[in-house]
Amino acid sequence: MKFLVPVDGSECSLRAVSYLIRLAKCREVVEIDLVNVREPADAWEVRSFLNADEIAELQQGEGEVHLSAAKALLDAAGVAYDSKVLVGPVAQSIAEFATQRGCDAIVMGTHGHGGLTELLLGSVSTKVIHLSPLPVTLIK
Repeated sequence: MKFLVPVDGSECSLRAVSYLIRLAKCREVVEIDLVNVREPADAWEVRSFLNADEIAELQQGEGEVHLSAAKALLDAAGVAYDSKVLVGPVAQSIAEFATQRGCDAIVMGTHGHGGLTELLLGSVSTKVIHLSPLPVTLIK
């Protein structure tokens, strides 16, 4: 079975990774895709000081930082995975990437580092549930 796990470095997203590690120990074959999604840097303040390549490099680096704790957990458990940093609308990118990668399900935390934005716009996990045709398991 193939799972997509969106991570943002929050404790909740790391609990989703730990859940899949336990699941992987019970099954013979589990494939895991880790993904971190960065919002597009559209602010004129950013674009006036950095070119597109510099912005992409910055977003990749920030994404890798957010993936690092999840990668460390999987490495320590000996569970194989692929990881990717994406740029785009978070929930939509998660749902589309899971489908493109042929995932069977999405496992994600119920909340992350969204803060006030998440309260005003609705949670990413709720949006993923509505956008994805795949089963979504939420981990508290």
